[in-house]
Amino acid sequence: MPYRFARTALSVLCLLAPAAACAADLVPVEDFARHPQISMPRLSPDGKYVAVRADTDDGDNHALVVYQISDMSAPVSTLRMPKYELPTSIVWVSPTRLVIEKGKQFGSIDKPMSTGEIIATDVNGKNQDYLYGYESNLGTRGGTRGADHGWGSIDGLPEQANGHFYMGSQSWDTTNQSSLYDVNAQKNTRALIGDIGVGGMTFMTGADGKAHFAYGHDENYQFVVFHRENNAWARLGVQSTGASFAPIGFTPDHQHIYASYSPDGGPVRLVEQEETGGNRRELGKDEFGSVGMLQWSPLPSQPFAYSALTGVPRLVYTDSNLPTAKLHMALSLKFPGKVVDFINYSEDGGQLLFSVTSDRDPGAYLLIDTHTYKVTKLFDVAPWIDPNKMAERRPLRFKASDGMELEAILTLPKGAGEANLPMVLLPHGGPHDVQDTWFYDDDAQFLASRGYLVLQVNYRGSGGRGANFKEAGYLKWGTRIQQDLIDGVKWAIAEKYADASRICVYGGSFGGYSAMMTTIRAPGMFKCAVGYAGIYDLDMMYNKGDIASNKRGRNYLRTVIGRNDADLAANSPDKLADKIDVPVLLVHGEADQRAPFAQAKAMRAALEAAHKPYQWLSKSGEGHGFYDEKNNIEFYNTLQAFLDKYIGPKASVASN
Repeated sequence: MPYRFARTALSVLCLLAPAAACAADLVPVEDFARHPQISMPRLSPDGKYVAVRADTDDGDNHALVVYQISDMSAPVSTLRMPKYELPTSIVWVSPTRLVIEKGKQFGSIDKPMSTGEIIATDVNGKNQDYLYGYESNLGTRGGTRGADHGWGSIDGLPEQANGHFYMGSQSWDTTNQSSLYDVNAQKNTRALIGDIGVGGMTFMTGADGKAHFAYGHDENYQFVVFHRENNAWARLGVQSTGASFAPIGFTPDHQHIYASYSPDGGPVRLVEQEETGGNRRELGKDEFGSVGMLQWSPLPSQPFAYSALTGVPRLVYTDSNLPTAKLHMALSLKFPGKVVDFINYSEDGGQLLFSVTSDRDPGAYLLIDTHTYKVTKLFDVAPWIDPNKMAERRPLRFKASDGMELEAILTLPKGAGEANLPMVLLPHGGPHDVQDTWFYDDDAQFLASRGYLVLQVNYRGSGGRGANFKEAGYLKWGTRIQQDLIDGVKWAIAEKYADASRICVYGGSFGGYSAMMTTIRAPGMFKCAVGYAGIYDLDMMYNKGDIASNKRGRNYLRTVIGRNDADLAANSPDKLADKIDVPVLLVHGEADQRAPFAQAKAMRAALEAAHKPYQWLSKSGEGHGFYDEKNNIEFYNTLQAFLDKYIGPKASVASN
């Protein structure tokens, strides 16, 4: 049934049914199951065009689409990509030439994963070229690029667009080597400008066209930074345990750099300093969360504002007298309750592409003429979402059982009050260096639209608070992380937000793992559990799935979950199924590469062996989270019915 007809039919049924059977303001499931069709906009250097990633409704097919700002009625060009392939980075190297990093996405939970392929196209869709990747025979120089069997990345651009970009390269044949090239994207020629005998490095290039820094995680999953000194690479040391440093860019005078810095592993700060580390000056910090959401001026670029990566974003201006800072303040007043984010400028600074978004609004992309101050809306991210029908998301803090202060985000169902609400604990995936934020969240808004209070906890191991907080979750997947989630539920009950007799847990990926583990660690607390694309057998991660497909991934697993067989078993839900005391819903894509389908089958077998009740939903062709809209609709309907059965208005609240 077409979406528009289905929505109309629902409205007719509501007119015929008793008032209690249909909520007049109930947002259709379809609205939460749809994919935003426009993302990643980038303004051309001359301000005449905008390039975007465009997705089809099924989420399987993607394209690079270019529009002319003066006439947005139809695209100038469309570069369609093979199924599941999509742009992961888009840059303009001249007013008429674009360079794109290609990637793949095999599920709605997955972040797009770069394939290391780089292509170029003219603004009109002509002169398409394959610049780098594993298909060494493609492109205008395919016949001479037999060694191009590797992974490329866009590592930077010259300050003035000249048709060139800086490309990082990792050969698949030489894992302990990273190279940097100056690439002419029009002629498909390149010159080596830097290399280092460490794999996995990203480079930062100066105005002189030379590599000044190399940084990233080495094959042992250790974050390292190197500085180019006297034609050799010098590894930068740390001043104390947990200290971190990463370069961001050069100051307008090219005499200093901007960098993220933490002296002790705490929240990351924004600093300005000499390349060698001298004369460090702090530009921004927050005691609880790391500095992020940097706002940049036009050329010569400098950061003029930042926000902490926790709580409700509140921009702090490093120099409120800058014209760009004043413009940002004026736009923030024009869009009250929303966050204004500057994306990029035309090279002369006359045109500015920016976004506005909030906890209830997925956002919009707009353009402002910085001379006339005329604002033009280009795209809504999800025009079918009515922010007035969405719920407030409220970041709060609480103390875990060991005294650690944690952040919780509550999504409060609209019009339901704030006390004794049925609640769903929604753990995020990752788990490391990933966090829940105040911004719009489809899952949380869907659950809130169905009357449920939603609790999200940034447990230790999450991002946004520095290296110490992230690493505090290492080797504690099934223990301390789960206790943080459980402590969050206890806090919500103690504060009278949640009805202790009506609580379920639902999560995807690591959140699916947590959905099982929290019920094991806190018997009697939950009434049901939903695992979506979850990991249920930790040892299996070493043998199946894309994480363990290379040495870097295996070292990551050793770092975060360990290699002790007894510990892995003691923290694997499929080995502890007899302790699960609630009904379970398992949902999984049969083509999942991150959490292979074998994970779900192992959990199902364990539940059956322990004679535990469960419900099952799997889909062929789906990866790490459902992407097909009709499958998402079925999933959301199944989730809603499952939750309603156990904690909905008609559910029994008797103890398990």
